[in-house]
Formats: sequence, C-alpha cells, structure tokens
Amino acid sequence: MTTAPNPPRDDRRDDRDDSATAWPDLVTAALLGTDRRPVPAPLDRAATLAVARRAGLRPGAASPLPGVAPEDHRPTLPEAARQRLAMLLPARGGSTGAGQLANLNELLPQWLATAARHGYRCPAALVPPLLDAARSRSELRTDAVALAGPLGRWLADRNRDWRFVLRTPVAGEQAVESDARLWQEGLFAERVTYLTRLRRRDPDAARELLRGSWTSERAEDRLLFLDALQEGLAAEDEPFLEAALSDRAKNVRATAAELLSTLPGSALAGRMAQRALACVTLSSTQDGPRLTVHPPTACDAAMQHDGIPVASPTGRSERAFWLGEIVAATALTAWAPAYGSPAELLALPVSDAWQQDLRDAWARAAVRQGDADWARALLSLPTADPIPVGSAAKLLAVLPAPERARWTTEFLAGHGLADAFQVLVACPAPWPEELGRAVLDALRRIAEAGGYPWSHSGVIGVAERALPPQAEAELSALAGHTVPAWAETFTRLGATLRLRAAMLSELAG
Repeated sequence: MTTAPNPPRDDRRDDRDDSATAWPDLVTAALLGTDRRPVPAPLDRAATLAVARRAGLRPGAASPLPGVAPEDHRPTLPEAARQRLAMLLPARGGSTGAGQLANLNELLPQWLATAARHGYRCPAALVPPLLDAARSRSELRTDAVALAGPLGRWLADRNRDWRFVLRTPVAGEQAVESDARLWQEGLFAERVTYLTRLRRRDPDAARELLRGSWTSERAEDRLLFLDALQEGLAAEDEPFLEAALSDRAKNVRATAAELLSTLPGSALAGRMAQRALACVTLSSTQDGPRLTVHPPTACDAAMQHDGIPVASPTGRSERAFWLGEIVAATALTAWAPAYGSPAELLALPVSDAWQQDLRDAWARAAVRQGDADWARALLSLPTADPIPVGSAAKLLAVLPAPERARWTTEFLAGHGLADAFQVLVACPAPWPEELGRAVLDALRRIAEAGGYPWSHSGVIGVAERALPPQAEAELSALAGHTVPAWAETFTRLGATLRLRAAMLSELAG
C-alpha cells in the first residue's frame, strides 16, 4: 500500500501566522524586560517583523494639493546678479563658498538692499536659501522678504521655520480689507504684521482696532502691539497711551511712558518737565552761574505712575537713576526758556557728582526725540571731556549721513581707530571719500607702528562693506609697502572693493 504524499507546505502562510503571534510577544518582552519575560524569537527578527507589519498597511487618502503661489510680476534678477546671489547666500548646510577673499556675510546686506531698491524678485530656486539666511540674521529680513515677494509668504505658510516672513512688514505693502480676519483669527505674528501695515495706511484705524481688544490681550502681546504704534506716533495717540500707564504689566507701563515722552506736548512730558526743572536749577556763585542738582529722594506714586521704577536696575544709585529717567523723559524744548541754547546749557559748570548723569540723560532724550541741535551740542563737547563713544554713536544716528561722516573723520584724526568701531558703524555705506581716506590713513599708521591687523578686525570688517570703490588704488599702494600681514590685509580689502563694484554693476545691468 502506498502512502499519499503530504500536501505542499504554504511557507508564506506559516510566516504570516508566526509574525502575527511573535510581534506582540516581542513588544511585551521589550516593555517588561527580558528578565521578566523571555524573548520569543531572536532579536534580529524584530526589524524584519516591523517591515512586514508596515508592508501590510493600506495607504491613507492623499491630502489635497496646496494652491499655487500668487504671481509676482516684478522683473527677475539679471543672470549675473542671480549667480552672485547664489554665491553670497550660505549653502543649505550652513557654509559659504570656500576660498573667497571677501567676507561674504558682510556683503549680503548691501546686495539685498540694492536689489530691493531696483525692485527685482528673487528666482524661485533661491528663495529657500534666502529665507534660511534671513531667519538667522534679523538685519536681513526686511530686504530679504521684499525680494522673496509673494512666493516667500506662500512658503512661510507651509514651513514654520520661516514664520518670521509673516510678521515682517515690507515698505509699500498695505493692509487690505480681506486681511482683516487675521486680526481675529491669525497667529500673533500675523496680527502684528496686520496692525503694522494698517498703521502705515490709517494710524487712527490701527489705534482703534487695538483699543477694541486691548483688555483681552496677553501682557507680552500688549507690549509688542504698543511697539507698532511708534511709527506715525501723534498727539491723537496720547489718550490711549495715558490709559496704558495704568496697565497691570510693568513693561507695558514703561513702554507707554517712553512713547509719551517723545510727544513734546503730552501731559506726561509736562509732568516730567516740572520734575526736571525742580531737580536742576540755576545758581549764582562768585565764579558765575552754575547748575545745582537735587535729585529726588524718593520715587513717589506719581513718579511710578509715569513709568519710573522704584529700584534702579543699572547699578547706579537710586537717586541718580531717578534723575536720569526724569531728564531723559523731559522734552528738550523745556530747557530753553531758562537756560538758552543746548550749547549754552552744556557749557554751565555742574557738580562732578551729577555731570555725567545729566549728560547721559540729555543724550538719551536727544536720541529718543530725534533732536539734531542737541545731538550736535553733545557731540561738540570739548575733547578734554567728551561724550562717551557709545553715546556718540547713538547721537550720530540723529544727524544726516554727510554730517555723521564729517564728525567721524574728525574723531579719527584725534583718536585713531582704538575706539572708532561704534562710530564707524553709525556711518552708512559707502563712506564718502574723505572718511575712507581717514580710515586708510589710520590703518597705515598702525601698520607702520608695528600693530597687528587682527587687533582691528572689527574696523577692517566694516571697511570691507563701506570703503568707497575708488579706494582700491590706494589699497594696492599700501599693500606694496608694508609687512606681509598688513600686505595680505590690504590686498584682501582691495579684492573686496572689486567684488563690491562688480556686484553693484550686475544689479544695475
């Protein structure tokens, strides 16, 4: 008698059944530990089982495709300029092109600002690296967002890393009625952008929009919304800001007080002027008139209401701090009736204990109020007792660009480059020829005296983007008559000027 052969084995079915039972046992062993539950199968089978389980999943329904980005009808970059932008932008991995003579990071802001003035749009392929660069460097954002245009905003809606685009207002853009829903439904960044753009178009409407939701906003949001009122600040904003002086958040109260102090006719400016003129009085002495200073002895409730903190956060004494806050918030025009011009007031002797506090406060007031006459007077103090360099740099920003350059040229003649970095940064690029020559003369003197280039790397970095292109010939001459370290520095600067001249020519093309 013959025996019927065994039916063929279905290996696939056995594997499937084995996988179905082995997987839960593997998971249990992984959760409880092998000392409490034995491993049901060799561990190297876990990966195989995971793949098998995934292979059996059915794909889910596809998400609908996003709409296309809005059209951008601006002219695209000339081809040479497109290639230059690709070179200036960091690679997606974070590094710039290797072997360049110039510091490309220093040239990118100038390139973007020039491209924005020409009204170009960025090629689509370069928008992602452009937004990556702007994400890590806030000073690039306004021009980068303008260059990226509608495509940049479309991408920012789909990539959280680029959300800054949605809160970066661009000159020329206006809030439109269809965007009004952003104020009710949008993210905070979108709401700030909407409020800023509306403020540019209709300041009163922006203020009333903010007034309507003010009490329901978070403290940190109220603070940033107040910042949006700085642009176009006017007397009509005073009632709203006066109410904000009673806000429950300290930072909101302080910001409201600072904004009110920039309105010379505001009630807060008047209250501060009364306090300031009570603290600083004119006295007659045998040696002539002088200023007598009596700072407050306490920070009363009225001072606190006007945004003056009780405790000094600066390390100075509380009385000196209160004096500085009062004088900095006082309209500078309040001093004229009693003391004459800024120069006449600054020329009066004052006790050494309070002189620097007064000058610092007047400098803060001049910057805050944009008062060019006071800025000039403070910057013209005698060289034996000058305003600190940090304050000078801020005061320079109040003056027209040519005047900044002239003052800085004179500063270099008397002080050299040791403390010049901050004031040079305050002078917009490109520098006038006279200032460029003064910087190169100062570098030459340092080289001849045996100084080292790396000791002045900050100034050299500023010079890379700000020296006028016509300075290249002088740089070539300097490179040929100095020690190797400085020759390399001057050669690099010359190459940078050639690169800058080329990139500006490409954008004009």
